[in-house]
Amino acid sequence: MTRTRIAAIVSFVVLSCGLAWLVALPLWLGDGLAEPIAGLLLPAMMFTPTVATVIVTFALRVPSSGERVRFLGLWPLRPAKRVVWLMVLGWLAPPLLIGLSVVVAAALGFVQIDPTFARVAAQLAQMLPEGAPTPPVELFVISQIVMIPVAALINCVVAFGEELGWRGWLVPALRPLGTWPTLLISGVIWGVWHSPVILLGYNFGRTDITGVLFMIGGCVAWGILLGWLRLRSASIWPAVLAHGSLNAAGGLVILFAASQPDLALAGPLGVAGWVVAAVVIAILAVTGQFRQQPELAGAPGRLLSAPREARHPSTS
Repeated sequence: MTRTRIAAIVSFVVLSCGLAWLVALPLWLGDGLAEPIAGLLLPAMMFTPTVATVIVTFALRVPSSGERVRFLGLWPLRPAKRVVWLMVLGWLAPPLLIGLSVVVAAALGFVQIDPTFARVAAQLAQMLPEGAPTPPVELFVISQIVMIPVAALINCVVAFGEELGWRGWLVPALRPLGTWPTLLISGVIWGVWHSPVILLGYNFGRTDITGVLFMIGGCVAWGILLGWLRLRSASIWPAVLAHGSLNAAGGLVILFAASQPDLALAGPLGVAGWVVAAVVIAILAVTGQFRQQPELAGAPGRLLSAPREARHPSTS
């Protein structure tokens, strides 16, 4: 790790987190997440890592101008077959893993499943105008599940705002440290970055340090999986799709719960999600998937984001 790269990493982290707090400041000065502009500020905050990426890339020139597109994983999409396959995996796998986390949450007693969806039916009736007929709750639930892949694609727009920074810039910048330090450190930073809204009760309803710690745990767990997609494909796009899909399917447990669950335990970013992610990560590790990292297209002999002087593959 050169001094220039270390300075760039520190600058990126400070800028990303500082800009996130700046965007969230009106919420802190107002009514928190109840502020009318919260619906605008939360998506805007997701683009602060992109802003940090642009500033660091052009001000500190990490990476250099000739390799920026490849370094960030934007292009080229080669080998095409692997990239496309991992994009499909990133798009469709998160809802399945979140579905498994609901099963785990129920098995561990974190949530009680209501097969009649009585809670959802009551909420649906409250949303409809007085006297309006209530559609079958099963049809509503099915429609919500069926729409997840579509919602995932829509969510990719704002997910890109984060992923260009986390998996696009930060993971390659940290890559000389080795695979596991890269994935763990980037996951911790990703979790800490959420602090401005987590401390307002976002995600877990906890307004103290425990909420931040749960978020860090969730971001490390999912960050390893998104980071694997990035390193395995040499492209940012599988991670973008996975992030959008994760956000789209994040509320699945609420659909099936008999009462409002504690998302720090039952949610996809909570303990149940950690368990499922840990199993998948273990399978990937045992099968050697973290060692299979392609070279960056157009740069013979260099692993994805390895230092310029490195001329041999690494198995770290």
